[in-house]
Amino acid sequence: MENPPSGNSSETQMPRGRRPRRRPLAELGDLDMRIARDGTWYYRGSPINRIPLVKLFASVLRRETDGSYWLVTPAERGRVTVEDAPFLAVALDIEGQGRGQRLIFRTNLDEIVTAGPDHPLRVETAADGTPAPYILVRPALEARLERPVFYELAELGQEEEIAGERLFGVWSGGRFFALGDPGEES
Repeated sequence: MENPPSGNSSETQMPRGRRPRRRPLAELGDLDMRIARDGTWYYRGSPINRIPLVKLFASVLRRETDGSYWLVTPAERGRVTVEDAPFLAVALDIEGQGRGQRLIFRTNLDEIVTAGPDHPLRVETAADGTPAPYILVRPALEARLERPVFYELAELGQEEEIAGERLFGVWSGGRFFALGDPGEES
């Protein structure tokens, strides 16, 4: 009787250039996990106080085109609630000045992001007129600038004429980012 070929034989290997089929991700639905506006992560209503665990969850956080947030691993995915932005920009370092300056932000989870073409800054205005500034950290995932960081950023602001329009903003990574209306001069 002949032995069947081993699992490593050429007969059972995948043809070159073809990948094995991936199993579909197990859809877990809502995970009862929430990222609060202040950056605190909660699971089943209790704060997750272990920062390494929060960083692990943050490393698999994704945002869908419909605006929903998901923790996605190779085997499963589950939806999480994000009250505002998943991260906070808690510190700002400045290298250089003027058009050549680089604005380097640190998030509450110690990610470092330099504002520029790949990590744009944007400012929305809330219904009450309060500015809400954000920086893109990873594709579709932003950090909201904490108020002291935004004030520090605003101190660096200058008026520029861009495409015939007078704007107030900052330069970083060779790009100008509008921070808001320069207002009327007194």
